[in-house]
Amino acid sequence: MSAATRKPDDVVPFHLDLWLTLTLENWILDFGRPIAMLWVPLEWSPLNMPSVGDYFHMAYNVITPFCLLKLLERCPRKLPLGSSVIYLAVIFFVMGASLHLVGDSVNHRLIHSGYQNHLSVRDNPIMQKLQPESLVDSFELLYFYDEYLGHLMWYIPFFLCLVLYFGGCFVPDKGRGGRMPVSAWILTVVSAVYNWYLVTEGQIFPLFLISYAVMLLIFWHNKGNREEPDVNGYFMLYSFGLTLLLVSTWVGYLWNDQALRVRYPGLIYVPEPWTYYSLYKAGN
Repeated sequence: MSAATRKPDDVVPFHLDLWLTLTLENWILDFGRPIAMLWVPLEWSPLNMPSVGDYFHMAYNVITPFCLLKLLERCPRKLPLGSSVIYLAVIFFVMGASLHLVGDSVNHRLIHSGYQNHLSVRDNPIMQKLQPESLVDSFELLYFYDEYLGHLMWYIPFFLCLVLYFGGCFVPDKGRGGRMPVSAWILTVVSAVYNWYLVTEGQIFPLFLISYAVMLLIFWHNKGNREEPDVNGYFMLYSFGLTLLLVSTWVGYLWNDQALRVRYPGLIYVPEPWTYYSLYKAGN
């Protein structure tokens, strides 16, 4: 049921179709992408051709913005910044995810040649053997597009769309929020585990924390106006809260790891799961 056809006293339903689609494609197309790249035989996708993981990424770049747009269409009230901001956010999302597609594809191809994710580009043994040495600068540029510019243009619009949706899913506090169905509780846990991977591997903990803080501020502001989130809003609050708990546990577990401290020397220490795998598991 769309916002235009919903009656004022209707209880907003849990959007199981969209949340389930987003959850499945996140796990399969995003989390499963590097696994497919590593385990599918090279004979099926030679190093000079797109890998299976690249096709996963292409599908992700189409399905995710479509689901975001459909989700935003179902807001029970008008979104605060209007449709133009939403369209621009989705356009930037697709552009950033496409930049990441190219950089990530080359990065995972380099792993087959001995590239080590727990080392910087310039410190990798295979990079130190390149001639001329200026080629390393090109790979550092590729890394910048992959890990920095691509991630920012991908994740900032993504979280902006989620926060905008959350801000539009408040209803008068008359029991219209609806109770969380079992499917929503299950997806809360599954989504939170994926979000842990997204936040740590994408190195976007500050962005995630800001988004969650804004959601909490929106929640308390609307609570003062006698409004509450619908069931979809509570689903987002609970999944983000559980994500924060999982990220904190991950950081605490690896807090005293000296090798990872060298790799992540900054103030914000959030190791990437694939870097941990490359350092401790890949050799085994």
